[in-house]
Amino acid sequence: MEREAMEFDVVIVGGGPSGLACAIRLRQLAAEQGRELSVCVLEKGSEVGAHILSGAVLEPRALNELMPDWKEKGAPLNTPVTDDRFLFLTETRAVRLPTPPTMHNHGNYIVSLGNVCRWLAQQAEAAGVDIYPGFAASEVLYHEDGSVKGVATGDMGRAKDGSEGPNFAPGMELHAKQTVFAEGCRGSLTKTLFERFRLRDGVEPQVYGLGIKELWEVQPDRHHLGRVTHTVGWPMDTATYGGSFCYHLEDNLVVIGFVVGLNYTNPYLSPFEEMQRFKTHPAIRDTFEGARRVSYGARAISAGGFQSIPKMTFPGGLLIGDTAGLLNVPKIKGSHTAMKSGMTAAEAIFELLRAEDEPGKEAVDYPHRLKNTWLWDELYRVRNIKPSFHWGLWPAMAYSALDSYVFRGKAPWTLHHHPDHESLKPAAQCKEIVYPKPDGVLTFDRLSSVFLSNTNHEEDQPCHLTLKDDTVPTRLNLAVYAGPEQRYCPAGVYEFVTEAGEQKLRINAQNCVHCKTCDIKDPSQNINWVTPEGGGGPNYPNM
Repeated sequence: MEREAMEFDVVIVGGGPSGLACAIRLRQLAAEQGRELSVCVLEKGSEVGAHILSGAVLEPRALNELMPDWKEKGAPLNTPVTDDRFLFLTETRAVRLPTPPTMHNHGNYIVSLGNVCRWLAQQAEAAGVDIYPGFAASEVLYHEDGSVKGVATGDMGRAKDGSEGPNFAPGMELHAKQTVFAEGCRGSLTKTLFERFRLRDGVEPQVYGLGIKELWEVQPDRHHLGRVTHTVGWPMDTATYGGSFCYHLEDNLVVIGFVVGLNYTNPYLSPFEEMQRFKTHPAIRDTFEGARRVSYGARAISAGGFQSIPKMTFPGGLLIGDTAGLLNVPKIKGSHTAMKSGMTAAEAIFELLRAEDEPGKEAVDYPHRLKNTWLWDELYRVRNIKPSFHWGLWPAMAYSALDSYVFRGKAPWTLHHHPDHESLKPAAQCKEIVYPKPDGVLTFDRLSSVFLSNTNHEEDQPCHLTLKDDTVPTRLNLAVYAGPEQRYCPAGVYEFVTEAGEQKLRINAQNCVHCKTCDIKDPSQNINWVTPEGGGGPNYPNM
């Protein structure tokens, strides 16, 4: 098929904090050196910020370095943190605990990360970056020598059977001297790069959490501007990693969310239902009396940390941000590390292209530069906190205190991770969890929640949730694990139905909020998430 091609010096796949910071820094360096440098950002969402989902409390350290005058430029960091709270929950009580040192938020801001990215996109465009929202990179392109040549965007207008529909338009090729992958957690193209260049050889497996978030408008007398609350304990059992966040933004808005580690063992567990149940706790529900739910979303996060960082460079490209797994899990923050990695990558790319202005070279200086930044030291010091939770809540909290206060992150060992998809036990070995029905006031079902995410996909397109073997869902997942995909998906995409006397898996791909949980948690790794048509998926306002 003939596809048009565009040429750039640098193509960045993903308009999140890392990709936009990388683009801005590249253009800053070009302006400082008086050099022409063409930079393009591809964003699969309908606009920059449409697919961005995070708590979020932003540590402005990287932003201060990138744009010291961000306040004067109107960055949407409007709510400084005024109050930190850390609670342990039983089913009926809340016990306030000392806030761990990694979770101190003095000097940080409660933000809508989507709005921060929208603002960063404006700064990038003002600096001369070309941004193309609504175009999903669906394929990595290679030179004859095997180096990365660029990416191609997905075709538009294909019918469900893959044939060309009446409005068919082929994808576009974008060629670059360097291609930066900033796809976020579990990037679909990044997965192929891991395999082709063996980027994960010799490192710990990546592990994940699923974050589910709601935005509420609450009554003024129940709003506490700048308050940050985190909880552990109920409704999770002590063997299952999980916890909540509750942030009070401006304009009487409150963010409430729950994260479940995707290494949970009981196939009957539903992260979505745990989130709804959590809101009914006496210490939580009071905030939402008379309130109105405004938005809903879900997204997986990379939680492996330091020991799960892959090789980040290869001929013709590199990885940044959550694509490389640079989230600081104990701090519950990744935007500042994502931005710093993007800025550092930009500096390495700029020096590479200045010395060798040819495509397909490897920016080998990038990881060396990154290891000399505060980011590397920060992730190293907390590397043992998340894997310690494999022992259970109380041993992990005891170990975390020892690691933080005594060893100060420099213990002479590094703990290991176990792949999430291998953790499920057969349903016959587990107790079924019966969740309460939603009341439609404080707790809700999945379909009404997906409605609030403004998710939309062109229905007559090939399904982007692909199965390597169509028999696995009923033969293995349903028979052995009681069909966990119908519970771990926070959007009601998967359901088992009876057709002609046989049970089959139905995939409601139009509901997908692009969280990637299915790609991560499927026990046999049979589900492969690929990009749908650009512009589809959620459209998150103020998330």
